Amino acid sequence: MIAAIMAGVAPTAHASQPERQVLLRDIADVEGVRDNQLVGYGLVVGLRGTGDRQQTYFTVQTLANAMKRMGVQISPGQVVVKNVAAVFITASLPAFSRPGMKLDITVSSAGDAKSLEGGVLLMTSLRGPDGQVYAEAQGPLALGGYSEGAAGNIRSVNHPTVGRIPEGAIIERESLVDLNHFRKVSLLLRNPDFTAARDTAEAINRDFGSAIAIALDSRTIQIDVASSGSPTVPLLISRVQGLAIKFHAPAKVVINERTGTIVMGGTVTLSPVSVLHGSLSIEVETSYTVSQPLPFSKTGTTTPVANTTVEVKDLPAQSIRLDNGANVDDLIRGLHAIGATSHDIVAILQAVKSAGGLQADLEVI
Repeated sequence: MIAAIMAGVAPTAHASQPERQVLLRDIADVEGVRDNQLVGYGLVVGLRGTGDRQQTYFTVQTLANAMKRMGVQISPGQVVVKNVAAVFITASLPAFSRPGMKLDITVSSAGDAKSLEGGVLLMTSLRGPDGQVYAEAQGPLALGGYSEGAAGNIRSVNHPTVGRIPEGAIIERESLVDLNHFRKVSLLLRNPDFTAARDTAEAINRDFGSAIAIALDSRTIQIDVASSGSPTVPLLISRVQGLAIKFHAPAKVVINERTGTIVMGGTVTLSPVSVLHGSLSIEVETSYTVSQPLPFSKTGTTTPVANTTVEVKDLPAQSIRLDNGANVDDLIRGLHAIGATSHDIVAILQAVKSAGGLQADLEVI
């Protein structure tokens, strides 16, 4: 394939970007109000011969330790673990959690188990980054996949070594944030933008009738609690989160090179651009014939002879032309019309961006 991209130097046409009203609760978080990650290590029992192998020593050791805590003394060398699997348990502890609340947990195999189907998680402590136990998990697993077969003929669907337990953990330690001691409340925009930060501060000041909010940077808006006149911080946050601002969608194109997936914003525009796209293919084919000695000859051998042919196809380049105000959707439709594949389009977009013809951020993941 030969792809030549030529971007024009004419000024970009500034298309009017569509605006939409969004609530602050949908684009901003309150600083200090956050989830916390929990993790634990435990055992899943009751498997149908699909657990860890005998060589997975940490599973054997964990099972022996669990039996010892229950008053049964066994040697790790005598334990057969084909119905047992060592697993890691992960969960997210939400803000303002209270003891007795329940959490959904994810259970993932840590060894070489084939499947966790039908297994039951034994009681496992879930710890936070500070090493403290915040929840206890236990219960039967629910899987979204399976693995069946034998003697090398195995069919596997989805991930049979990862399962979930809805409400499988009970919170034992509270995770509270005392909002009443806040003198300042900071809103953090999920996508940093100076215009959105300014509009947010102006909307808050306009609603409260005084300058209680200020944009510190492209992400942070700080609100003075004392000047707001709100009786409590939760009521202040609730009132602020109900405000709406005009949201400008960022001009961005996201490309996944591994799959050829392209996702683009509706406000992405192009400078005048020409794209030339052609194909060059070289096919080499080798066939063999047999060379035999002459009839009635007393000497000679039969040998294979290779016959190689080379065929070159150089198709003429096809082109498309986009004028001022065109967007990426117009470009991609044109590229599809000339036979470009998704992976070709990824390379062409990168080349257009390098040439200055793409008026957007190009993110490759």
